[in-house]
Order: sequence, then structure tokens, then C-alpha cells
Amino acid sequence: MSPRRPSALDHGHPLDPEGVARAREGLLPTDDAARLASVLGLLAAPVRSRILYALDQVEELCVGDLALALGTTEDAVSYGLRILRTAGLVHARKDGRAVFYRLATNFPEPLLEHCLRELVLLSRAVQTLGGEEG
Repeated sequence: MSPRRPSALDHGHPLDPEGVARAREGLLPTDDAARLASVLGLLAAPVRSRILYALDQVEELCVGDLALALGTTEDAVSYGLRILRTAGLVHARKDGRAVFYRLATNFPEPLLEHCLRELVLLSRAVQTLGGEEG
């Protein structure tokens, strides 16, 4: 029988067993972490994150008005809205030929706005430091 090869999880005893236990207790389950990463990935496109910000300012807007507000094309806005709608972050309402979009009913507006603004500020600070850790 050949000796067992060490795995990436083999690293002796922890230096802080209580810290490891607390970290494990507070972890997101793997499925929830994957969902969170997926939702955050939706915000990675500037047009999509700007759509959410714009819709946070008004009750609803149509594609053309969103394009004017964002200073981009209707195609870019339409594509972004399609992805956000599929993810359940925005809802559509048809009125004749026009389709109006709004944030989903249970959208966590204050939390999202605060988190996104703080992440933008953090990224600005890192950029100012030239990408060095402080």
C-alpha cells in the first residue's frame, strides 16, 4: 500500500481553533454562496448596475427613457433589462405598445444602494493607492 498523498486540506492543526469554529458557523452554505455570486455577477456590467440605480430613483421607466437617462442605446438597455428580469430583479408592465420596468417588489433597495456605493468607494481607494494593499 502506497502512502496517502497530502491534499490541499491537510495543513496540520489550526493556529486559532476558536476562530475556525466561528468562521465555519457563519459561513454561507455553498448553494447560497453560488446564488450570491451569480447575482453579484449580474451587477458586473455597468449598464445593468446603472439600470438598477436609475430605477431606484423613479417608480418605473420604459426602455427608451432608461436609455436617455443612462446615455446609452436602447439595445444595451433592453439586453440589460432582459438579464435583470430573468434574474427576478426587475418587473415589466405592458401598457399598449410600451413596456415599463420597475425594481422587483422585494428588492433590497437601501441595502443594495449602501453596499454598492461602499464598494465603489473601496475600489476608488484601491485605485488611488495603485492597487497596493494598505
